[in-house]
Amino acid sequence: MKRSVALGHCVCDPKQACPCSTFRTEEICECAGERLPPKSGPVRLTEMVRGTGCSAKIGKTDLLAALSGLPDIDDARVVVGRSAGDDAGVIMLSDREATVMTVDVLAPPVDDPFTFGQIAAANSLSDIYAMGGTPQCALSIIGFPAHTQPLAIMREILRGGFEKMKEAGICVLGGHSTDDDEIKFGFAVLGTAKPGGFLTNAGAQVGDVAVLTKPLGTGIVSFAAQCGQGQDGGVAEITRSMAQLNQLAGARMQTHGAHAATDITGFGLLPHVFEIARSSQVEIEIDFDSIPLFSSVRDLAARDVLPGAVERNRESLAEDRLDLAALGPAQQAILFGPETSGGLVVFLPEAGAGPFLAELRREGFAPAAVIGRAIGQCAEGRIRVTKAGVRTAVPSAKPSFRLAAKGSSCCCKPSGDDST
Repeated sequence: MKRSVALGHCVCDPKQACPCSTFRTEEICECAGERLPPKSGPVRLTEMVRGTGCSAKIGKTDLLAALSGLPDIDDARVVVGRSAGDDAGVIMLSDREATVMTVDVLAPPVDDPFTFGQIAAANSLSDIYAMGGTPQCALSIIGFPAHTQPLAIMREILRGGFEKMKEAGICVLGGHSTDDDEIKFGFAVLGTAKPGGFLTNAGAQVGDVAVLTKPLGTGIVSFAAQCGQGQDGGVAEITRSMAQLNQLAGARMQTHGAHAATDITGFGLLPHVFEIARSSQVEIEIDFDSIPLFSSVRDLAARDVLPGAVERNRESLAEDRLDLAALGPAQQAILFGPETSGGLVVFLPEAGAGPFLAELRREGFAPAAVIGRAIGQCAEGRIRVTKAGVRTAVPSAKPSFRLAAKGSSCCCKPSGDDST
């Protein structure tokens, strides 16, 4: 405290005068290493952040503006770099193996620290699975308000992440931490693939069908809960899905002839699928009524309970690249909603879709469904969304993943309500 008094402000936070309010009211000097006693009662992580889950990502339009003008990659070993807009980067460090690398950090989409850690790990691994790679190891990255919150919360977040990585069969080698006002957590993941044995956004072919492995709506439901507009069971429903690894889909899709895949996260379904349409130079038709949705999503969208990321995601796509005339405003919003640890969209021949879906549903991905197809060539890429008017029920299945200490059955299934 002596240095703070001499400087006239707190050495830990120069914006505060010395003595700070904590010292005046509690007689505790955090600059000297003293800490406030832990707060009693339950902790709500989503109350500590502005945006939940992947909705906290910087909008794609702003991101592209910030990246513009940066030096191009000049390395012959790079196979997939940032300009490709793919899920992960790929570099050939040897002739025998391709190295697949990604990093993903997100804000809490749920309140429980351990469960948040699990979701962050599953989300970080999805980029490797979407490329058809095999994760090998990871480094953790955490921002945590250690100056105001009990370190036991940070430990539970880390424990949840490490447990999920262990479930995936990979080790966490170390990591990096920052004392920050808002909680963020994730991993940098290194994976491998055979040379030429990985998938990119550019591989979809005319005639391919698109399989979505998880329901949509995690960002909308999480936002509703954050602002007190959620429905009973909604958070539990999305939590089971967000904590579910995309490992099975990533491992099996190429055995059924997959040509392209991407994971659906913060930018929403349409912007992610458009990357495939653009890179593959195809027009993609999606049937809204075939898309699996969490049970409360249509009602929330109809009541305009939507995070700001919906607008940011929509602004990232040019209107002339989309045909959404068949949809109402609420239905359109769902397709631009941010997703956290969402499913994979896999493009593969129609003959392979049935066996692929059968495997997915048998192993805990009951809502998986064919949601569209590549219907023709289009140099700049295009998406058209239609409505068949019929929602097909999906069978229930026991999940193939673990959530905290208690296993739970999957109840993510589309509702029969087509009001939105």
